[in-house]
Amino acid sequence: MKLSMKEKLVLIGNGMAGIRVIEELLKLKPDLYDITVFGNEPYGNYNRIMLSPVLAGEKTIDDIMLNTEQWYADNGIKLNKDSRVEQIDRIKCEVVARDGQRAAYDRLLIATGSLPFILPLPGVDKPGVISFRDIADVDSMLVAAKTFKNALVIGGGLLGLEAANGLMKQGMTVSVVHLPDTLMERQLDRPAAKMLQSSLEERGLNFLMKHSTAEILGEDRVSGVRFNDGSEIVADLVVMAVGIKPNIELAQTSGLHCERGIVVNDTLQTFDPKIYAVGECVQHRGVAYGLVAPLFEQAKVCANHLANYGIARYEGTVTSTKLKVTGIELFSAGDFIGDENSEEIVFQDVANGTYKKLILEGNCVKGAVLYGNTVDGSWYFQLIKDGTDVSAYRDTLLFGQAHLGDSGHNPETRVANLPNDAEICGCNGVCKGDIVNAISEKKLFTLEEVRAHTKASSSCGSCTGLVESLLAYTVGGEYSATPKTRPLCTCTDATHDDVRKGILQYQLKTMPAVRDSFEWRSEDGCAACRNSLNYYLLCAWPTQYADDAQSRFINERAHGNIQKDGTYSVVPRMFGGMCTPDQLRTIANVADKYKVPEMKVTGGQRIDMFGIAKEQLPAMWKDLTDGGFVSGHAYGKAMRTVKTCAGDTWCRFGTQNSTRLGVKLEQLTWGSWMPHKFKLAVSGCPRNCAEATIKDIGIVCVDSGYELHVGGNGGIKVRVTDLLCKVETEEQVLEYTGAYCQLYREDAHYLERTAPWVERVGLAKIKAAIEDETQRKALLERFLISQKAAQIDPWTERAHGAEANEFTPITVSA
Repeated sequence: MKLSMKEKLVLIGNGMAGIRVIEELLKLKPDLYDITVFGNEPYGNYNRIMLSPVLAGEKTIDDIMLNTEQWYADNGIKLNKDSRVEQIDRIKCEVVARDGQRAAYDRLLIATGSLPFILPLPGVDKPGVISFRDIADVDSMLVAAKTFKNALVIGGGLLGLEAANGLMKQGMTVSVVHLPDTLMERQLDRPAAKMLQSSLEERGLNFLMKHSTAEILGEDRVSGVRFNDGSEIVADLVVMAVGIKPNIELAQTSGLHCERGIVVNDTLQTFDPKIYAVGECVQHRGVAYGLVAPLFEQAKVCANHLANYGIARYEGTVTSTKLKVTGIELFSAGDFIGDENSEEIVFQDVANGTYKKLILEGNCVKGAVLYGNTVDGSWYFQLIKDGTDVSAYRDTLLFGQAHLGDSGHNPETRVANLPNDAEICGCNGVCKGDIVNAISEKKLFTLEEVRAHTKASSSCGSCTGLVESLLAYTVGGEYSATPKTRPLCTCTDATHDDVRKGILQYQLKTMPAVRDSFEWRSEDGCAACRNSLNYYLLCAWPTQYADDAQSRFINERAHGNIQKDGTYSVVPRMFGGMCTPDQLRTIANVADKYKVPEMKVTGGQRIDMFGIAKEQLPAMWKDLTDGGFVSGHAYGKAMRTVKTCAGDTWCRFGTQNSTRLGVKLEQLTWGSWMPHKFKLAVSGCPRNCAEATIKDIGIVCVDSGYELHVGGNGGIKVRVTDLLCKVETEEQVLEYTGAYCQLYREDAHYLERTAPWVERVGLAKIKAAIEDETQRKALLERFLISQKAAQIDPWTERAHGAEANEFTPITVSA
């Protein structure tokens, strides 16, 4: 048998800190050691921070696994699960586990973490009294929640509040006992803590502040708690969440020097030079850390020395806390209380749930507390660490980094201005530079890709906005080049742009022809590329290509929006939001005839009818089309609506006839298939009642004519439009709009909204195409050609029998 000549590295503790050392070591010297890991639990490495969402039913155990068993195997690591090490023989350089396993080491890494602090109360050993530290604890609480009703959580810190929230979501009545008079006193000042308590009380939690527990009551199982003042409370489950202490028993019995924790130097080395220690079990320069970020900093330094580089030092961590407590975002850093030598700047808006406090000393920020809006937490934290002189912008300091010079609508710029060592994800110790390098070097384009490669935003999620902003800024700045390396899907190495260009250049007019030309790896493609190719071919050859209904989403195949109960909604088109009494009567008669359970007026100024069975759709469409309606395309990647205001016909502020123009625009554009949904609006004056400046294309009427705005979005991430141009007549509005629509149709990637498209290609390119008369008129001509086929109403066709199989229920014969 061939013996390995590698040195042996043994890790005691299969948690986040220890495994992070291994991950960092594998980056530096992947073949240096034979690695053996001992873990007390029967799992791989999981994210302990995410136990709260598991308790609340928001995630599963699989969701919070950081390193699966396959990861250990892929990296040649021997994992001993459910195997507690009970002895370290420092003379033989060997560890011995409870199950008898032995492992020799050349280097030993201790990462035993911490233990929950259990109050030494009478009755504490009764069934039903548990801590909140690992998966077994969560399992116990979930079992109890199914059987019992009343839970008591002792401890009003972060862990206690998360436990209380999770148990409440499992249906239990929960009370929180806390000895101080404010919650989370280590992370929040009094005003922020009181706001937090008020918010949690509104959600259903009960608080017993300034209460000291005296005894756990019950016979065979816990039945309640008695306090020092003699009062009692009923409890079927008691959760101890009063703090943690370093788990140093193994190190102590092995003769390692310990104080509060295992004492280590700046290389994370213990008093035994062969043994290193990291995480919550260690004490460095007199400090024991309980947050994740310091542990990950320790891991990098420790891995550097285990890899024999020997150039890194851990000098301690200035800690910040960015948390999401039961959905409420909190941030604190530094000395947020202050003293007689400091000043405080405070903003408080209780009604809107916002609180900010900065502690300043000598024109430097010394501490910060943020409640509700924490977007500037990373910036304040950097100011604290760097000792930055803020006198130049002290007047606007409280309003955040956005007020240093830009409009405040550009979060990408805000996060881009942070230095590379600014911490973005505290849970996983990820800095801005780590994320930027990963995006650039690994060609990442989505939040999920960034999470997979860096783990940023994969834990509590409170930094998701920062990560998304950083992603948008980094990718957006190089987007003209980087998409060339991103394939359309896994079936091909060709990009969206390659495929679109090839379809025209090589006269490819069928999906098989495209797949053959670009040497698709899958003969029939996949769900992602079939839909994309169907759109690209339809856009390129509108009079020749036959639309493939099976390469569309179900909503587009059924020409109605499928709802969560499997029924559909029906939205007839109302051009420009206008309607007549006869049209309203038609809708009312149809609603009565088909027993529509619910109707509403949409934000796009139409009427939506809900709860329609799929087999009813053709008959309903026939009645609607007989009444003069066509499909509203509310279900498609298509032109949706033109929202209008009253305009100068009725409004005293109106400058132009916005309703008339809106009707004309909708008559021009309805039915057009687009890369994504596409919305228009016409506002009759700059007061913008039709919200034109958050539409894909919006027209704002002014005294001298019309402003055309493009690239807006009013969804989750609001984007205000860019001004494309100004024109003088309605005819010009129609011409420029048709040309812009066709440019978007021909240039954007499938499923790319106009907002990211404008940011990707740049407004200058779009303006150049639209302002050039020859190119503009050519674009409009192609748009009008495509509209001839697109404006054949799909409802009318199906009302007269087209694709009847799509709407015929499947019957099963006996």
